[in-house]
Amino acid sequence: MDSRQDSRADYSPERTLALVVPAECAGLRVDQALARLLPEHSRSRLAAWAREGRIRLDDRPAEARRKVWGGERIVVAAAPAPAEAARLAEPIPLTVVFEDPHLLVIDKPAGLVVHPGSGHWQGTLLNALLHHAPQLDGLPRAGIVHRLDKDTSGLLVVAKTEQTQTGLARQLQARTVKRLYLALARGRVERDGSVDAPIGRHPRQRTRMAVVGSGRAARTHYRVLERFPDATLLECALETGRTHQIRVHLAALGHALVGDPVYGAKRRGDSPLASFPRQALHAWRLALRHPASGEEVSWEASPPEDFSRLLEGLRKEAG
Repeated sequence: MDSRQDSRADYSPERTLALVVPAECAGLRVDQALARLLPEHSRSRLAAWAREGRIRLDDRPAEARRKVWGGERIVVAAAPAPAEAARLAEPIPLTVVFEDPHLLVIDKPAGLVVHPGSGHWQGTLLNALLHHAPQLDGLPRAGIVHRLDKDTSGLLVVAKTEQTQTGLARQLQARTVKRLYLALARGRVERDGSVDAPIGRHPRQRTRMAVVGSGRAARTHYRVLERFPDATLLECALETGRTHQIRVHLAALGHALVGDPVYGAKRRGDSPLASFPRQALHAWRLALRHPASGEEVSWEASPPEDFSRLLEGLRKEAG
């Protein structure tokens, strides 16, 4: 007979498992007994729960190597697996630029991961969306149809219905969604232009993207907005939406984004450009056809405080 008082299914963050050690586990260590009693959980996961104080033996913190002899009571405060935590609602503040029954437009702050993944299973935009609009739990990726890098700020559209999500995905595929970015690039960019170069995984550094012949087609248009002695403010328009596209294309031009820790040069000195802690990239304008009404709609978002402060500092220096 199963010695647990709770079912093995439906582990939520508040789920408490109360077990009584059966006689057949007599002589085993606590961790060995738990591995038998909770075979659906890996030993590493059980060990992590023990380190976090989630496992108690007879009302005292369980020591993994302590032996049990049968009849002891073990209480496990089961935490969700990372993939389960990825779908938990979290009260993370959101700046909502627009919302109706079909769409949600967010001004994402720098530092917020859009979608859960390795190393970022919680505290993401997806978790925040599920708290803001619980019905999004019924949609793939909680209605997210495109992404911004963690340290890129700006506008991002989210679908609130399955029909809207399908419509937005089709617009993205048809390249009719217009996305404009403010990008502060290193060096002096002399003229407007375009970069038409395929992007794929870096052949040696797999966590990076690069311009490679075997990559997917990628096209970025840019125009000069303002020049400074050591940097140029550009407006970039994406014709495609590849991972790190603007960052990779500007680096390929020899004008990597200010503050880019992956594709830019290492920061030196204490100048405003050297001390900026992230890539200076902001999605400032978003335009699309409303999936329900068919009307052309657009939104704009000013750069965040750190980006604006950097630009003001450069203007003062130039002046």
